[in-house]
Amino acid sequence: MQVIKLVELNSVELEDKVKQELEENPALEEGNEPGVDNADEFLEEENISEEDIVLGDYLTEDDVPDYRISKPQHRNEPDFIEATYSNDKSLNEFLLEQVGLRQLNARDQKIAEYIIGNLDENGYLQRSLQAISDDLLFQQNLDIEEPKLKSILEIIQDLDPAGVGANDLQECLKLQLQRNEPSEENKLALKIISDYFEEFSRKHYDKIMRQLNVSQDELRDAVDEITSLNPKPGNALGDSIEVAMSNITPDFIVESYNGEVTMLLNNRNIPELKINRDFSEMLQGYSKNKESMSSDAKQAVLFMKQKVDSAKWFIDAVRQRQNTLQRTMEAIVNFQYDFFLTEDETMLKPMILKDIAERTGFDISTVSRVSSSKYVQTNGGVYPLKFFFSEAMQNEAGEDISSREIKSLLKECVETENPSKPLTDEQLTMKLNEKGYIIARRTVAKYREQLNIPVARLRKKI
Repeated sequence: MQVIKLVELNSVELEDKVKQELEENPALEEGNEPGVDNADEFLEEENISEEDIVLGDYLTEDDVPDYRISKPQHRNEPDFIEATYSNDKSLNEFLLEQVGLRQLNARDQKIAEYIIGNLDENGYLQRSLQAISDDLLFQQNLDIEEPKLKSILEIIQDLDPAGVGANDLQECLKLQLQRNEPSEENKLALKIISDYFEEFSRKHYDKIMRQLNVSQDELRDAVDEITSLNPKPGNALGDSIEVAMSNITPDFIVESYNGEVTMLLNNRNIPELKINRDFSEMLQGYSKNKESMSSDAKQAVLFMKQKVDSAKWFIDAVRQRQNTLQRTMEAIVNFQYDFFLTEDETMLKPMILKDIAERTGFDISTVSRVSSSKYVQTNGGVYPLKFFFSEAMQNEAGEDISSREIKSLLKECVETENPSKPLTDEQLTMKLNEKGYIIARRTVAKYREQLNIPVARLRKKI
């Protein structure tokens, strides 16, 4: 059970688990020197059993030790990439800094801070002003009417990033357009968002042109103005927690050099572990006074033995985890060797969990746990381990091909289509069939959705 739980953890989670175990188990410490070696023999001679001691809250269901094997030594070990996608200053902090420059009185400052605290991660205020008014009355004893709250909200909506403090997407886009330089396309864009937002969101451009009596070129310029806006202004800044969550620490690194592919595990942040020497010395001291040992002393020895056993189990579980990950990743690399050599997605072979289970001798569920929440760093980037698994399909020649290859071709077809006449699922199916890929329309629709590609009507551009 310990090994199963450890296999599911990625390298960052394992590092946290090791730290937790080091804090909770005094018999475990960092290092690789030999420690206790005679605890089992001593207890066997004394016939001390677990029944001799009241365990209390020593072991619980959650007291499952986790840990790691010794870090292998590699020449020229590369640095691992930690991909961060957001700024380290939160949206709230950024807005509060700007509010502080508006020279508001203490009461208005408190109101503004409360409204900012109610913005979601995208920068939207999705609570009603009446609800905020009730909160201020009950929580801070401030009786604020809605008109006053609205005036403070307008101050917040005047801050950067543009669009922050909006109630919905329509208002967010309007706030940004009102900030832009006045122009004909800007005026038309503002008119569309204000009066024809539903038609715009459904891309009913013909109806908009008729209603506003504008040309296709004029509408195209206005639409370009709208699509250049940020629908989630709060995403430009990240919270410190979001920064931590957006870091990706790969669990494996695979490199190709001179026609060869090498693989290693990322263990650099996980310390080596050993049994605490103090425990060893204490047990040795007790073993020299076995005849005069009291009942309390025997209980103390048993307690230390339990801690030592827990540490040993933890160390052994980590070794098994590392061995499981190593063998599984080696099987994946061997199976997808051509991809890791070239990093060409078309070289990916159809591969399912059963294929790797057969090569490693592990159960399918074990392979599934290994592939979950793990990342691989290659010369070209960082991939989730599940990226390398795909269903098998056949072409006209009867050869097995990866569903990922079909998705790549499907994406290419969409990228090269005429934007004013996007291809329907039926037309995409025909194109793939012409290329020799036997695939049904419903499968094309499923792959299109997996690629987050909208239906043809929503891909239409002027």
